[in-house]
Amino acid sequence: MFLESIIYLFIFLLGLCIGSFLNVVIYRTEEEKSFIKGRSFCPNCKHNLNWKDLFPVFSYLLLGGECRYCKAKISWQYPAVEISTAIIFLLISLQATSYKLQAILNLVFWFYIASVLIVIFVYDLKHYLIPDNVLFPAIVIAFIYKVFVNLSFSNWNLIENWKLGIGNSFSILNLLLAVIIASGFFFLIWFLSSGKWMGFGDVKLAILLGLMLGLPNILTALFLAFFFGAIIGIILMIFQGRNVKSEIPFGPFLVVGFFVVLFWGNSLVTWYIKLIQF
Repeated sequence: MFLESIIYLFIFLLGLCIGSFLNVVIYRTEEEKSFIKGRSFCPNCKHNLNWKDLFPVFSYLLLGGECRYCKAKISWQYPAVEISTAIIFLLISLQATSYKLQAILNLVFWFYIASVLIVIFVYDLKHYLIPDNVLFPAIVIAFIYKVFVNLSFSNWNLIENWKLGIGNSFSILNLLLAVIIASGFFFLIWFLSSGKWMGFGDVKLAILLGLMLGLPNILTALFLAFFFGAIIGIILMIFQGRNVKSEIPFGPFLVVGFFVVLFWGNSLVTWYIKLIQF
């Protein structure tokens, strides 16, 4: 129990640090700069940040949400992304049933995919655009990883499903069908509306989500995405005067649907089955 607590604490702190890096990825993607090299700096005054300014969340709180050098307000996005990444990493790690080499590699893979989706969530929310430089590598890596797991030795089966019933235990045919159905559905909407109802970035994002969830889980994720989108759309119409023609990025809803299915998909399906049987 003590060792597990230490592991979970480490993963949470790791998530905070990765979240801080994801903020760098988001900002430098916006500025069309490399996020691999170069020191972190204040977006307002461009002053290089000191090590004391780089502690995730804690530096934000200690500085009162202001830059140490120019006193410009620091966006709430920074601590929000850091905390969200830490929580998601912790939720993913709670699904692992062991910490053997295969399970650790599986964790790293899911941490990477989660990080990509967090970047997509924030970037699409801010700019109504899904960055290809983040999405395309994730699609390639996810496909290679899924093929490797399907063709690899059988003891991968010990960690494929974890506790949530959504892991790597899908055939390549299942994953390809999930990709075709999900991306084909969005492509049809994009094509028929000439891009007015759905951006092409959502078509590409659906490829990644199909690879990760397989069938029938991708269908549940799509349903939840439209459900959440409808709720938020109604709220915006009521409180902000939006209308049905107002543009709302759909990528964030797809990401939320993905994570809900990932962590609570089986529970939702079980609940729904009991509901309709009742």
